[in-house]
Amino acid sequence: MNDRTIIGERAAVVSPLEAATTPPAPPPPPASHARGLSARLFALTVLFVIVSEVLIYVPSIANFRINWLADRLTMADAASLVLAESEETAVPRDIQDDLLKTVGAIAIAIRTGTVSRLIATVEMPPEVDSMVDLRVMNLTGDIGDAFATLLATSPRTVRVVGNSRSGATLEIVISDTALRTAMVRYSVNILWLSLLVSVITGGLLYFSLNRLFVKPMRRLTDNMVAFSANPEDSGRIIQPSGRRDEIGVAEAHLASMQRTLQGTLREQRHLADLGLAVSKINHDLRNMLAAAQLFSDRLGSLPDENVQRFAPKLIAALDRAIAYAQSTLAYGKAREPAPNRRLVDLKRLVDDVADSFGLAGHPSITFENKVQPGVEVDADPDQLFRVLVNLCRNALQALDGDAGAGPAVVRRLSVDGVRNGSVVTISVSDTGPGIPPAVRANLFRAFQGNARPGGTGLGLAIAAELIRAHGGSLALRDTGGPGATFDIALPDRGAVRPA
Repeated sequence: MNDRTIIGERAAVVSPLEAATTPPAPPPPPASHARGLSARLFALTVLFVIVSEVLIYVPSIANFRINWLADRLTMADAASLVLAESEETAVPRDIQDDLLKTVGAIAIAIRTGTVSRLIATVEMPPEVDSMVDLRVMNLTGDIGDAFATLLATSPRTVRVVGNSRSGATLEIVISDTALRTAMVRYSVNILWLSLLVSVITGGLLYFSLNRLFVKPMRRLTDNMVAFSANPEDSGRIIQPSGRRDEIGVAEAHLASMQRTLQGTLREQRHLADLGLAVSKINHDLRNMLAAAQLFSDRLGSLPDENVQRFAPKLIAALDRAIAYAQSTLAYGKAREPAPNRRLVDLKRLVDDVADSFGLAGHPSITFENKVQPGVEVDADPDQLFRVLVNLCRNALQALDGDAGAGPAVVRRLSVDGVRNGSVVTISVSDTGPGIPPAVRANLFRAFQGNARPGGTGLGLAIAAELIRAHGGSLALRDTGGPGATFDIALPDRGAVRPA
């Protein structure tokens, strides 16, 4: 037996507690009430109501203008009935002026068929700037004319045409100065009314939604902030309000999650303390086992028959103990570094793995490298080598443990690899006794997935962690036949991760 090189070797022990207590990132500052949901809700409510009022105001100002002109036309129609009775007698100038002043018009005319009659007018009527026909409804045109009147900078003369009660066509010519004044007064009233409605509506919605939604959400937020500051304080678990809506469901689930998290943190702290103690014990035990291994080597060289018979068993037991200590120390160290991926010739890598176990010419186990030449895998060569070593070691231990089945039992270990698009699948198969069903559920969990007595269960856990770092997967294939087959799916960089 060769001397072990682990005598006096010191491994860096990293406590799981130390790794788990890295200072967390500082929490975000609490939300300011001036910039919180309440203030935004109130501002948005007022804004939306104002926008709604503007959308209402646009057609209403046009309707106000039409109604105002229609009222002037109605007054002119009543005046025309008085003036029409004196067809053969000229209407005195002062009576015409009084009627025009009452109507607010510059001129009044009636057209029957093709005959038009000017009933009253000022001595020098001005030129008409625009015409409004109240007999035709045009919403877009009326809105445009209303804003043109409202925004005009100088008085304009408007000709208004409509139907009289007698069935004739009535026309009046007016100045839009009074109309513009009335429209401005109406707009100011609408503005104040809109602001009043906006504030009242916004306040009602604010207090309603603030009570129903914002305050409960703020309670959830404050609780999460307080809980994150000290998650082990059971007094910071939120107490559900008993609401039956979505917020009540969120409170209940948050309370359940906080209780679960507290239990998990408590278990993790206990495991971290235990892991620190185990790591220290393993570190010292490893050195003691190494010294005992040297003594076993010397015992193996003695010619005594009993020594020769029991020394291999002692050596095997020491090897298992040392392997257990090494695996525990390796798992307790910091996380594996990120893969340094390269293109690797898979067939040659599998041959290297076989050479490390001395499988060429093995007296009882047949090894088969079924990887076809030219299959390349995009992976970290060292990490992939470790994965294959762990899988092959497990297979060899299963085959060696089945030696009592007789020399006729086939003991074969084979490794295959194929490329399918951007994914390379590697299969490690053996003809051993297989994996017991009770072990499969925790097969890739540390210290729980050991399928043989004396195993640590770390090999598969480390292998699965290395493969996940490549974006791949490691799984036990259910072949329905003898032995066990593990499949590794490794995608190329940038490829879709296998399901």
